Parts: sequence; C-alpha cells; structure tokens
Amino acid sequence: MTILVTGATGNVGRHVVAQLAKEGVEFRALSRNPDKAGFPAGVETVKGDLARPEELPLDGMTAVFLLAVLESEDAAGLATALLDRARDLRRVVFLSSDAVTTQRPGSYELHESVEKAIEASGKEWTHVRPGEFMSNKLIWARSIKEENVVRHAYPDAPGSPVHEADIAEVAVKALLEDGHAGKAYPLSGPELLTLRQQAAAIGKGLGREIRFEALTYGQARASLIRDVGLPYDVAEYILGYHAQFNEEPPAVWPTFEEVVGRRGRTLTEWAADHAAELRP
Repeated sequence: MTILVTGATGNVGRHVVAQLAKEGVEFRALSRNPDKAGFPAGVETVKGDLARPEELPLDGMTAVFLLAVLESEDAAGLATALLDRARDLRRVVFLSSDAVTTQRPGSYELHESVEKAIEASGKEWTHVRPGEFMSNKLIWARSIKEENVVRHAYPDAPGSPVHEADIAEVAVKALLEDGHAGKAYPLSGPELLTLRQQAAAIGKGLGREIRFEALTYGQARASLIRDVGLPYDVAEYILGYHAQFNEEPPAVWPTFEEVVGRRGRTLTEWAADHAAELRP
C-alpha cells in the first residue's frame, strides 16, 4: 500500500505523517511548498495543490488521507476529480467534521457534500469527524504567554476539544487496517470542560496558574480581531459555537477509545505538548 497524505503540513496532517513514518509504511506527503514543509529526513514530499487535482501525483497511490478544499465553492467537485484520476486508489480516509454528525447549519454542508462525493466514487471510505480541535486554544497563546490569563466570553460554556494527535491516530488506523470501511467516526476529547476549566487545565499542563477573565460577546469579538488577528467572520464563527455550546453542550464521544483501545489525550496533556508555544 502506498498512501498519499494531503494537508500534510496541517495540524492533523503533521501527526499523520509522523505516525505513518513510525509505522514504516510507504507514503508521500503532499505540500504546496515541499522545500518549506520541514518534515523529518526520509519523508518523501511531493508538490501539489488539492485545488488543482489534474496536476496531483496520483499514480500508484492506493490510499489517501484526504482534506476538503475549504476555500472552494465546489469542494465536492474537486474531490470527485481527484478520485476519478486516482486509478489505483482503493481506500479513502476523509478528515470531515463533527458538524456533519450534529447537522449544525453553516458548518456541515461543505463537508457533507464531500462525504457524499467520496461515497459515490465506489472507493472504500472512512469519514473521521472531529469536533473542536485543541489547537484552537492557541488563539489564547499571546495572553497566556504574556499575562498568564485567558480572556473570552462564555466562561461556563462547556467544550470537549480533541487532540490533533488523536484525530491522526484514528485516521492512521483506518488507513492501515481493515474493518473501518463504510464507517463515520465522530471524535471528541475525553473530558467536558467549561472554558474556565479549560484555562485551568492548560495551566496545569504548563505548571503554572492560568486565570480566566470573562468578556462580553462584543469585547471578545474585538479582542479576537485586534489581539489575535482573526478576520471578523472567523471571530464570529468561534463565538457562535461557544454560544451554542453554552446552551447545547457538545458530546463526549467514546469513539477514540473504541477504535484505538485507550483513553484519548487530555487538554492538560495537549498543553504540555505545546509548551513551547505557550510559555514566555
């Protein structure tokens, strides 16, 4: 089996690359800029852009870790074009979204359209559907590093963010093992924590106290735009799902433990893993 890893330089893709390298299987990591990918020695990196499926190096690829082209108005069409060209491809593991599971309007439509395109291709498929990534907490990095504080709205809104390495581990299982075909795996972290508790969990992982200061919705939006540099619509999206979680807590899915056989990584463990990005 030869695997193509798309989105190889992303939050999840880098973990997929590292885990496949550890397994010693044959794979290629796709990057728009291979010279800047920064992968370990021995990782075969190939140049390509998912938005241009006609140019992708697909010959001999029998499995793919696939991302949607979020910037495209026809992400499903691009996925179909890739799958049609990949004559040797048998297995597709798609990084989808838990929004498809919950059918959250404005979040699920694109990923669901790509899922349907993959299913219609006749390939063996598995959909990996993570909810909120723990890496989203890096929007707090600056204030954590400089002031030991998190400032945000909805301090008591619960969340169950998932470690990117756990998402990758489920994807790698589906890439390498039989028995995952035709399955959709919703993923969360192992704990339901309020935003205030999440700040404390990050502090525990860093070995110091991290305070939480509550902001209004408007103050939080302004901070995300001014201090984090997020576009207005992205700031609105983040606050929107925290507002929803405040009234409709997200699920804590047992999927990771069912697939992998052990408990998922906690937010405290994630903070320790990302200490270099969160320490002064």
